[in-house]
Parts: sequence; C-alpha cells; structure tokens
Amino acid sequence: QVQVVESGGVLVQPGGSLRLSCVASGSINGVYAMVWYRQAPGNQRDLVAETTTSGRTKYADSVKGRFTISAGYANHTIYLQMNSLKPEDTAVYYCKTESLAGAYWGQGTQIIVSS
Repeated sequence: QVQVVESGGVLVQPGGSLRLSCVASGSINGVYAMVWYRQAPGNQRDLVAETTTSGRTKYADSVKGRFTISAGYANHTIYLQMNSLKPEDTAVYYCKTESLAGAYWGQGTQIIVSS
C-alpha cells in the first residue's frame, strides 16, 4: 500500500511565503519523478513544479522565480517553497509520485491567499 500525504496548507496573506511538504510511503520502487499540481475551483488540475531523479526541474510559467521545488529521494519527500504568493495561487495543491509501478496521488492540501 502506497500513501502520499501533503501538508502545509494554510491561509496566507498576499506577498507571504509558505512551504509545502509531501511524503510518499509504502512499497514504492523505481520512483523517477515527484510533481506538484494545483487545482482552483472550476479549473482543471495543472502542473506547478516537477523534479526528477536525474535532477531535472520544471515549473509552470506562472510560478517561475517565486516557487522552488526540492526533493529528498532517499525518503520520497518533496517540498515546495512558495514566495511572493498571490491570490491567484489559491488552490488545492496535490503531490504525485511517478514510479515504474505507476503514479500515486495525495489527497491535496488547501492554500488560500487572501488579505
């Protein structure tokens, strides 16, 4: 059984910073990427940031320069440091672990950026 758990979601003011965490536990073999997505009400789920075991990272244009993804692949953990938050960053943030056995999603953590 594989579990993916996100944490760190809160209400934060515009301009603030936040750090999300994601831990994948259980019997996972062949992890090659871990990815953050987000979904705002009424919108599709979009990729925010991705990191691979080869060291490649990718960001959505809307978060470049503000968000940073980092990973501890030894324990299947990733983080998302979010700075200069904007109201449009409000969404449920999901973590996905991609492995040779398949992809595993977490339940999401809510971020609300509002004054």
